[in-house]
Amino acid sequence: IPNCLKSASGDTSYLHWLLTGWGTAVSLALLALAVAMAFGILMGILRTTPNKLFVLIGDVWTEVFRNVPLIVQLFIWYFVVPSMFPVLKQIPGFVLAFIGLGLFTSSRISEQIKAGIQSLPQGQRYAGLAVGLTLPQTYRYVLLPMAFRIILPPLTSEFLNTVKNTSVAITIGLIELTGQARAMQEFSFQVFEAFTAATVMYLAINIVVVTGMRFLERSLAIPGYITGK
Repeated sequence: IPNCLKSASGDTSYLHWLLTGWGTAVSLALLALAVAMAFGILMGILRTTPNKLFVLIGDVWTEVFRNVPLIVQLFIWYFVVPSMFPVLKQIPGFVLAFIGLGLFTSSRISEQIKAGIQSLPQGQRYAGLAVGLTLPQTYRYVLLPMAFRIILPPLTSEFLNTVKNTSVAITIGLIELTGQARAMQEFSFQVFEAFTAATVMYLAINIVVVTGMRFLERSLAIPGYITGK
């Protein structure tokens, strides 16, 4: 193993450190995306319903989580919330990190869901209701399948941003890929090698995301819409 990959203790390698951090970053991004999609879709739907209370709830949620910096939200989840509710002190920082990152991202996905639904002709909603579907069924079977096809390109950007935003978790002590790269350069003084390796690993994750989303766009493309060819 090259010297730049040997760890200070000698029982493992810096490459192992980086791969461990890479795995943590991927896990954090996937769980955060699950939270973001669940809340983002729900809030996006609420903001397009005829019910003013639902619209208000969705708008407040979106504005609060969108306008507070991510690092501040992570600090709140890691330091403030456990202080207010001592029972939460037992929750690992990893869990708090993906919750915070997921809720932050949910506000952005909410905007995209809203834009996708509102870009559809009103006739689609009325047609669904006219054939006997309830409003939830109209969203489930008519509006959301079309809206998702339209917003796939910007949704890809949000997935990429989520992967990159995992690096902010280092501020609350979570040692993901960026944290492992910093640890490597502090122990080995191989700054160039550490952060070059981290950069390549982030690129690898994002290339997989972009490739997968492009394949999905082509598979679900509808002629005449944004994703159509």
